[in-house]
Amino acid sequence: MFTIQVFESKTGEPAYYKKVAVSFKGIFRGFTTDEHTDRNGEVHFDYENGDGTIFVQGAKVYEGYISGRKTIYI
Repeated sequence: MFTIQVFESKTGEPAYYKKVAVSFKGIFRGFTTDEHTDRNGEVHFDYENGDGTIFVQGAKVYEGYISGRKTIYI
């Protein structure tokens, strides 16, 4: 389980209602479902931690190990 928190880089404010998805490396992992950030800019995923790519609004914003809480600025 992990949380992704998205902030607007220009204002530093949480990014509300942004679509977030994760693509995991490995044949059997695949994609998460699309989720939207809440008013705190957070989205929670009930998936195992691992190597992958984070997408916000369809754009790749991070690639690497995903676990715990990951903070992203867009």
